[in-house]
Amino acid sequence: MWSYPEGYKVIEEELWTAKQRQMSSLHEISYRGCFKAELPAWFIERYSNVGDIVYDPFAGRGTTALQASLSGRRFISNDLNPLSRIIIEPRISPPPITAIKKRLEEIDLTSCVIAPEEGEPDLAAFYNSQTLLELRSLRSYLQLRRSRGSEDSIDSWIRMVATNRLSGHSRGFFSVYTLPPNQATSPERQRKINEKYNNDFSEYRSVKEIIIRKSRSLLKDVPDGFIGTGGLFLTSDAADTYAIPSRSVNLVVTSPPFLNVLQYDKDNWLRLWFNHLDGESISSRIALSGKLEGWEALMRKVFIEFTRIMQPGGHIAFEVGEVNAGSLNLDEVVFRLSQEMGFLPVATLINRQKFTKTSNIWGIDNNNKGTNSNRIVLFRQGL
Repeated sequence: MWSYPEGYKVIEEELWTAKQRQMSSLHEISYRGCFKAELPAWFIERYSNVGDIVYDPFAGRGTTALQASLSGRRFISNDLNPLSRIIIEPRISPPPITAIKKRLEEIDLTSCVIAPEEGEPDLAAFYNSQTLLELRSLRSYLQLRRSRGSEDSIDSWIRMVATNRLSGHSRGFFSVYTLPPNQATSPERQRKINEKYNNDFSEYRSVKEIIIRKSRSLLKDVPDGFIGTGGLFLTSDAADTYAIPSRSVNLVVTSPPFLNVLQYDKDNWLRLWFNHLDGESISSRIALSGKLEGWEALMRKVFIEFTRIMQPGGHIAFEVGEVNAGSLNLDEVVFRLSQEMGFLPVATLINRQKFTKTSNIWGIDNNNKGTNSNRIVLFRQGL
């Protein structure tokens, strides 16, 4: 059985998740396979300085980028899925609630009937008819603004909030009761959920009111006029980030896809529909491997790119959790790759937490195919 070299630090304890909801309210959106803001905050505070560049090659909902911005660091956010930028960018420099309310008042969501598009999924399985009309109207408005080049920061904020309110299991979402908001079930399965829970489609949910309510919640910790530290958004292969200058990155904090544990195109199909994005095209670009050998080969290419972009002395915190119910620890693979590429080992940190229904940071069963802990291999570029 493989083990770390003698004398190498393996630190195992509850490092940063003892308290819940202690970070900025701007982080509080749902996304499949995301880590808590406390994780990147822990590394940003210890291994970077104000003004440094913090990079996440697998950005997801943008937790690393947002936390870097809130901490006065510049960021580079990369993800092959364009949904990532839609979800991240508006929260870097959010508009005031007064501007959001005024814009929503100006948008007419009821004057015309937006017919279903050809090939559109069965959205009636999720929404009250009036709510669905408003949702289609908002989708059409945002697409028109974007196609004309007139979508501004307020429209982008509304798009981001609406994208994150499409489906969930409370009255804070547009849909009737369904799966947790970090994944969208299929229409076929939703019809079974409707029968099981006797979902009430007579209950109208106002699209505008839900957007305002969620906006207030996201902005509750944000002072008026707040502008986060800026950065760069990319949709590149993490192994070929040509737009990042060589030796420019001070810190990487990231978590890559884990051996097909997550199916981003299926989990996000409703969000892709709302934003007029082609799920098949996106999923074909996202390289996932169901076998350890394939995953290792993909990560090796990413590590080669790290050797180019990292500043001398720069640190990389590479989070890989536990998969296959804890029987496979990818941190071992990451450690070997870091050694192969000539990086200097620092430590492996295993952050264990007592999970509850509200604190499961992955949105999937802790004892099923998800993760039981955060396992982060920390290494650095030589001087």
